[in-house]
Amino acid sequence: MNDRVDDAAPAVAVLGAGSWGTALAALIARHGHPVVLWGRDAATIAAIDERHENPRYLPGIALPGTLRATTDLAAALAGCDLVLVVVPSHAFAETLRQLAPLRPAHAGVAWATKGFEPGSGRFLHEVAGELLPEGVPLAVVTGPSFAKEVAQGLPTALTVHSDDPGFAQQVADVLHGPSFRAYTGDDMLGAELGGAMKNVLAVATGVADGMDLGLNARAGLITRGLNEMLRLNLAIGGKAETLMGLAGLGDLVLTCTGDLSRNRRLGLALGRGQSIDAAVREIGQVVESIQTAEEVMRQADRHGIELPISSNVRDVLKGEITPGEGLKRLMGREQKPEYPHGLFGD
Repeated sequence: MNDRVDDAAPAVAVLGAGSWGTALAALIARHGHPVVLWGRDAATIAAIDERHENPRYLPGIALPGTLRATTDLAAALAGCDLVLVVVPSHAFAETLRQLAPLRPAHAGVAWATKGFEPGSGRFLHEVAGELLPEGVPLAVVTGPSFAKEVAQGLPTALTVHSDDPGFAQQVADVLHGPSFRAYTGDDMLGAELGGAMKNVLAVATGVADGMDLGLNARAGLITRGLNEMLRLNLAIGGKAETLMGLAGLGDLVLTCTGDLSRNRRLGLALGRGQSIDAAVREIGQVVESIQTAEEVMRQADRHGIELPISSNVRDVLKGEITPGEGLKRLMGREQKPEYPHGLFGD
């Protein structure tokens, strides 16, 4: 573990001291960068800064001694060369409003937040483009990654997408290291769709596993779920290869099959007959799919795309149907060619 700071390395402000924000801040600190982690909970921030542990979200995992933490947003941003926002999607816009006047003029803004803006359904890069000055470099960090494994130093691969190739490379260089591969791309739209939509599909596979429907059902849901992602991605103008890579297929497989996924665990609980409220209380963290399912279907309706799996997840999460009724809906759909209209047919 690297506990030395490279004074020549870009300084990074990580905003959001949950499990993922803490894991990324620790990763970047281990690469020798000066890092300040900002969060709102004073007790958590004190534990990170003084005991080098996040007892609430990553208990028992030692964090680098060089990682600094603060509840003072201005102090976190002072002198930074890069801002990495890692807050839940419902807090994204407000966080950007607060950081906008405090951001050093040369510092670009990246985010590892997954989801849409609640209520409007806008992509987060659209929100960032509106709230930050014109010309600020923007990037999205996404891909198959559980915070606990990154914090433990286990091998991980992600991708950074930006309209600014130089900024994508800057963010990737900060993240890339001995146990962490960071790729780059230029499709922010597709990358954000994949990162958001996989959470909805993870609920579906969790429900199926909670109902003991078997491995065949799980594989079918993942495959047809990927088809739904590809079709909606095509309609909104994203690139197919983005969703066949880490931002889509990679994240989808991990979230649908790994029990560290909060969205899969929500599905498991629902499939076993637990209520949504009880399941969320037990998980104890934000479960993005509850809001994202509504926004995915808003996008689908806007573009006239039928998404049977996502639509059933939305209805289950709203309490309009039971998981069993959702299964009957899916299995009762008419028989048809797998690709009636080409690769992205429904």
